[in-house]
Amino acid sequence: MIQLKGAVAPRRALAAGALLVASVFGATSAMAQGSPIRVGLMLPSTGTYAALGTAITNGFKLHVAEQGGKLAGRNVEYFTVDDESDPSKATENANKLVKRDKVDVLVGTVHSGVALAMAKVARENKTLLIVPNAGADELTGPLCAPTLFRTSFTNWQPAYAMGKVTAQKGHKKVVTLTWKYAAGLQAVEGFKEAFEQSGGKIVKEMTLPFPNVEFQPFLTEIAALKPDAVYVFFAGAGAAKFARDYHAAGLKNSIPLYASGFLTDGTLEAMGEAGKGLQTTLHYADGLDNKKDAAFRLSYAKTYKLQPDVYAVQGYDAAQLLRAGLAAANGDISQKDVIIKAMEAAKIDSPRGTFTLSKAHNPVQDIYLREAQGGQNKVIGTPLKALADPARGCKM
Repeated sequence: MIQLKGAVAPRRALAAGALLVASVFGATSAMAQGSPIRVGLMLPSTGTYAALGTAITNGFKLHVAEQGGKLAGRNVEYFTVDDESDPSKATENANKLVKRDKVDVLVGTVHSGVALAMAKVARENKTLLIVPNAGADELTGPLCAPTLFRTSFTNWQPAYAMGKVTAQKGHKKVVTLTWKYAAGLQAVEGFKEAFEQSGGKIVKEMTLPFPNVEFQPFLTEIAALKPDAVYVFFAGAGAAKFARDYHAAGLKNSIPLYASGFLTDGTLEAMGEAGKGLQTTLHYADGLDNKKDAAFRLSYAKTYKLQPDVYAVQGYDAAQLLRAGLAAANGDISQKDVIIKAMEAAKIDSPRGTFTLSKAHNPVQDIYLREAQGGQNKVIGTPLKALADPARGCKM
């Protein structure tokens, strides 16, 4: 009897211990499943790109709202930081979200220089990062990583398409002008690659510091050089001022102006007469013939009393991509490998048209030719379909 009791007692103790472990594990798992997904929005809310940051935020939150305020059954909690489009503050700001606020996923940003610093912080902390705008080629090139995804574009993509379009229009000599920062310089390189492949020549590459908007000296030089056309990369308030200055200088009717679509997205109202007829290339346009875009535009307008632009689309698709990953993991953010694989394989039903992701985690997407008509960037053609960035330097 003593031996029997001795044998039973350890078994009971083991069973009780196992039950306790299971209970604790179950409670922990339940808490993990019940706690909100912590999303860190690191976007500009002041300065030149403030309107862009607002549109991205609106788009992201709109998709979450359409899912009942949840992603894969999990509530979403937002943590925000104004990155001020300032690369010198980027590391500190990203660390606030990752280390102080313990976010599960970083979403940002607009400025390419800021995004490069964000990518470094995300990689060091193994934090999921979704880039809803910044087109820095490096992000899905040399800095590509399993945890880094982009729902927008590379600077190369729309610029390369415009290089093709400009050459097809018969222009042989072009002057380029941009802010001297990653986005502008890479856009010029993409344009130049396609334009020169088609036999064109860049007669002069001009730059000015970001966010300087004193364009007059450059306009005077453009008038003296008399190129066949001008290609520029500007966005936000600076883009609107450039278009107005170009028009006021009397150049619009004599030297055609072309650009990546950021010149006119969200800026046509501020441009007024100067914006009419401008042609740009981008992965989104007004007048696309697809049901998703019609539903998105209606929902966005009802919610925010505004018409959406490309930035809103990119934010919306960032939420769509995150939901695809979470759904595969049944909302369990800790299953990072499952989430990543699902995001890599996702086919996003976007307002821009359905797109997939390249091996470098960048959208493979159609690039549209748009013309500013009646305050909209109307689609007038699709010069390149399913354009994939070359992802030069990506070792993933």
